[in-house]
Amino acid sequence: MDKTEKEKYVEELRGRLKESAATFLAEYSAVKAVDMNVFRRTLREASAEFMVVRNTLARRALKDTPQEHLAEHIQGPVAFAFSYKDAATAAKKLVGFAGDHSGVNFKAAALGARVLDEGEIKGLAELPSREVLLAKVIGSVNAPVSGLVGVLSGVPRKLLYTLSAIGQAKSS
Repeated sequence: MDKTEKEKYVEELRGRLKESAATFLAEYSAVKAVDMNVFRRTLREASAEFMVVRNTLARRALKDTPQEHLAEHIQGPVAFAFSYKDAATAAKKLVGFAGDHSGVNFKAAALGARVLDEGEIKGLAELPSREVLLAKVIGSVNAPVSGLVGVLSGVPRKLLYTLSAIGQAKSS
């Protein structure tokens, strides 16, 4: 790879870093290429991407980005996982793959400007997906409104029952 190709690759990597909602840094070894290809396919379904990057190029790409603090964790064979939409879903896939393959270990992750360690990454993987969280929020917002509607409709309903009972008593 000549100098211009390296510069282009670093800029492409820097663009991915800026686009990603979360960036995971993993150490990998003794993972079969077939397993890695299947894993990459499952990550793509979750709007995420897994890339093996040379350390020097990774450090250059991280410079002057919000994830710059990840550079201190780059040692040995490393790979980046970029999550473009739902960080929790990508973390679930990554933690699942790491559980199945002993050669994959998480070094760190960046969620915005915040650094996550391995324990926090596993905690993120245990969170419900974005859709489930949104449904819970909507349900929480909807519950008080439903209760209020029920209470407000109860007053006319009771008045109607009372008037109906009075009418039946007078007609008998």
